[in-house]
Amino acid sequence: MLAACGGGGGGGSSSDAPPVSGDGDHGNSSGWQSGVFMASSTFFARCASPRTGIDPATGQPYPDLQGTVLDENNFLRSHSDNTYLWYDEIVDQDPGLFDDPVVYFDELKTFALTASGQPRDKYHFTYDSATWFQLTQSGVSAGYGVQWVIIRSTRPRELVVGYTQPDSPATAPQVNLVRGTRILKVDGVDLVNGADVDTLNAGLFPEGENESHSFEIQDIGSGETRTVSMISAAITSVPVQQVQKISTDTGDVGYLVFNDHDAPAEQALIDAVNYFRADSGITDLILDLRYNGGGFLDIASEVAYMIAGPGPTAGRPFETFEFNDKHPITNPVTGQPLAPMPFHTLTQGFSAHGGEPLPTLDLPRVFVITGPGTCSASESIINGLRGVNIDVIQIGSTTCGKPYGFYGADNCGTRYFTIQFRGINAAGFGDYADGFSPANTQVSGGTVIPGCAVADDFTNSLGDPDEARLAAALDYRDYPRCPPASRLAEADAGTGFAPLSATDGIAPKSPWHSNRILRDSGR
Repeated sequence: MLAACGGGGGGGSSSDAPPVSGDGDHGNSSGWQSGVFMASSTFFARCASPRTGIDPATGQPYPDLQGTVLDENNFLRSHSDNTYLWYDEIVDQDPGLFDDPVVYFDELKTFALTASGQPRDKYHFTYDSATWFQLTQSGVSAGYGVQWVIIRSTRPRELVVGYTQPDSPATAPQVNLVRGTRILKVDGVDLVNGADVDTLNAGLFPEGENESHSFEIQDIGSGETRTVSMISAAITSVPVQQVQKISTDTGDVGYLVFNDHDAPAEQALIDAVNYFRADSGITDLILDLRYNGGGFLDIASEVAYMIAGPGPTAGRPFETFEFNDKHPITNPVTGQPLAPMPFHTLTQGFSAHGGEPLPTLDLPRVFVITGPGTCSASESIINGLRGVNIDVIQIGSTTCGKPYGFYGADNCGTRYFTIQFRGINAAGFGDYADGFSPANTQVSGGTVIPGCAVADDFTNSLGDPDEARLAAALDYRDYPRCPPASRLAEADAGTGFAPLSATDGIAPKSPWHSNRILRDSGR
């Protein structure tokens, strides 16, 4: 099952390279020979610290056997050489020189740059296997239930609340965080200019449940500050929020905030579409993806089909996968012949009963609200719809730029994500490594599409017709025009802004954002 912003699955891979013997090029005990690779299955589940018990992802006992760190490193080396999209740009380093598989994994990627000077591979990451399973299957993880938006990560820093999860520590009566609330201190440390970033990050990004941290905050419109405390807890994501019909002189407009392509989103999205279809239906849809970092690509396909309907999508691929040149016709992870992902017309069984027809809106266009945290599977919705000639109007700022996907490889309790394929739409386009940008964006290297660059508005709630991005979308429907591109919108389109996901309490639901993004340097 494709997961993690266009990836999923796992397990070993294979290689036709000859086996290794002897002491290797450097005469050490690792047996490493540069450019020579054994099949990754040789080393799969040979763990320095084997797990015991039942794997919740499979319902079967863990496959782990007693092994070594070198075995784990060799698995990663062979797996990367076989499946990594840019395998020929990996510098082959002796796995025996690394005593931490995660550190070694960080070296198994390209360090090339895009045309705009950004790293080509910003998406190389790992997760604890059990945490990843819980996060993607149930949307449950430790945190406060708040989406921080880091407007500036270096001094003078600026951090505000983007949105909150219902019934979470962030919404408790004595805390009452709302969109736009500014955070000034964390556990007594000045967030704006303080040098103790370890304390700041520890408070903002709790590692687990039952951590207590204090925050000095400033509410919107208030000249005063107040101090609140929050205890991290198991937070259940509500991936679809603010589902509503907005009445206008030219018909009802559907609006929804879609924050996570996780399993619970499937039924919530179906319910939203059925609501939009009721009565006389809607004449337009505004899909708010500004904080959606991706997830299951199958759900992106479902969303695109429910928007466009069967007419333009029939017999057309939602996305075609292109692996490295070792695998022109076969998926190297599943072993199956390569075949395009269709626009799913039936439920895939994430949270709805599988195999049931999906409802459709049959719209010729869609408005998408975006930000730099709009990534991967969210971008696939944009690209997939454009591939079948659905007009996509972008309101907001440049997306993150991830036309790539991966299958998570679980080994010895860690899930490794390495870019393995690029996604191409039905028109043959998939080159948006610098993101999608609204047409009047002033500072961008992204793929330009119709729409307006509009700053994120933290003075109004999401779903409020007066919120700047939603207001711009509503206005564009009747008069294809944009408000002046503000300075903030231009900065937002660059690298200075990094909205992060709230469902895991600001730990990176979007893996390309570090969960330690506050920096000491003010440069």
